[in-house]
Amino acid sequence: MCYLWDQNMRAIRYHKPGGSGKLQIDEINQPEPGPNEVLVKTRAVSVNPVDLVIRNSSHTNHPKTIGSDIAGEVESIGDDVTTFQVGDRVFATGLHAGHFSRGSFADYVLIPIDLLSSLPKDVSFEHGAAIALVGVTAWRAFIHHTNINPGDTVLIHGGNGGVGHIAIQIASLIGATVIATSRRKHHSILSDLGADYVFDYTSNDLGQEIKSNCNGVDVILDSHPQQYICLNTELLNLNGDIVIINGAETIIPDITSMRQKEIDLHMMSMTNLVIHQNLPDIGSVLKEIGQLMSNSQLTVRIHREYSLESADEAYSFLQENSVLGKVVVKP
Repeated sequence: MCYLWDQNMRAIRYHKPGGSGKLQIDEINQPEPGPNEVLVKTRAVSVNPVDLVIRNSSHTNHPKTIGSDIAGEVESIGDDVTTFQVGDRVFATGLHAGHFSRGSFADYVLIPIDLLSSLPKDVSFEHGAAIALVGVTAWRAFIHHTNINPGDTVLIHGGNGGVGHIAIQIASLIGATVIATSRRKHHSILSDLGADYVFDYTSNDLGQEIKSNCNGVDVILDSHPQQYICLNTELLNLNGDIVIINGAETIIPDITSMRQKEIDLHMMSMTNLVIHQNLPDIGSVLKEIGQLMSNSQLTVRIHREYSLESADEAYSFLQENSVLGKVVVKP
C-alpha cells in the first residue's frame, strides 16, 4: 500500500446550492481508504445532468465535490481488498448517490469496491469515464427493468444524449428495432450507432411520424416524461413498458389509458444501486460494459473535453448545447 495521507489535493466543490459560477477549486486532504475501499488517481471524469440536479438541491451537505463518474489508476487499497491492486486501471460511477456521495472531480477519489470495475487496456480513461453512469443507466433500463427481446420495437427519446446514444447501441445489439428522437443535425450519427428510425423531436407531428413508420412500440426510454408521457401511452402496444429516468416530478395525467393498455411504468434511480443491497452491484454492470467496449460492440462519443480548472465551463456547455454523447473533464 502507498500511504500519502499528509498530502493535499485539488477538488472541484460547491459550498452552497446554485447554478453556474458556484464551483471552485479547493485544496483538501487526500483521503485514506478504509476497509473495502480503494483510492484512485483520477485520469478522467465526465459531466452528467444529474450532477446539476444535485448541485441545485438544498438537501445536500456542503461543501460537496461534484461528479459521478471517474476513470483512473488505483493508488492505494484498504483492508480486505483483494480484487484490485495498486496500478490497476479502473472506472466507477455512483459517486454522487446515497450514503457515499463524495463526488469524483478531484485529483484522488475514494471509492467502495462495489462501485468499481477494471477498465480494459484497450479502452481509454476518457471513454471509461464518459460511459460509466450512462452505460449503467441504459443497461439497467433494458436488461434489469424491461428485459427487451429480439424483434421488440424500442423508442428512445433524446437519442443524442449520454444515456440515449448508449441505449441505442444496447437495444440494437439485442436485436430490437430502434426508434430514436433528436435534433435533425444528429440523425446520421444516430443511424450509424444502430437506430433504424430517427425523428426530429421538434416536429409538431412526431407521434404521427412514428406511427406511420412503425407498428406500435413495446418499450420506451424517456428522460423527459413531463413532455412525452401522453404520447408514450398513445404509441405503446398492449403490455408495453415505459422506463423513466430523471422523472422525480412526473405527473401522470391519464392513468386510465395506461391501465387499459396494461402498461408497466418503471421509475429508475441510480441511488438505489448504492443503498439497496439486493440490487446488482454497479461494478458488475460496469464489467459487462467494459467488455462490450473492448470487443468494439459498444462505443461512447465524446463531444468535448475540458480541464479540471474549467469544470464550471463544462457544465455550462452541457446545459446550453445539444450535446451528442458526453463531455469529459481531465486533471
